[in-house]
Amino acid sequence: MLSSSLVSKNVYAYNPLTMAKVELKTKETDSSVEDFLNSIDNETRRADGFRVLEIYKRVTGEEPKMWGPAIIGFGHTVLKYDSGREMDWMKAAFSPRKQNMTLYVICDSPKQPELLAKLGKYKAKGVCLHINKLSDIDEKVLEAVIKDSYKFESKK
Repeated sequence: MLSSSLVSKNVYAYNPLTMAKVELKTKETDSSVEDFLNSIDNETRRADGFRVLEIYKRVTGEEPKMWGPAIIGFGHTVLKYDSGREMDWMKAAFSPRKQNMTLYVICDSPKQPELLAKLGKYKAKGVCLHINKLSDIDEKVLEAVIKDSYKFESKK
């Protein structure tokens, strides 16, 4: 079970069994989002990445930040596990990976199944929605999925 609340940047987690401090591998960096997107070799993936960036900025009202070397995140939250472990994380995110565009939007929102049924061609696994290219899906529905997920996750 996870719950969230806003806090300042916490780049460490504690192992609940040993209480050892462990540095998180995926954390916010000062790297440029635009430089990252411009470094994508595949022209379609790069253009789709900039388009998805604009959608996320509009929906969340947040400025994008790089999380690790390849995730573009928006907002901050602290994930709190039943074990007591806490972890700084982003509220919304996507990654224009080599094989597909991955959006971290799958959640338990009751609206999501209906939205996903209208989206178009995609694959979902865990919290990830995988899209080959934006032309495979309905962008207006994608924006609604992102908005619904962001609102749902912000309520936690």
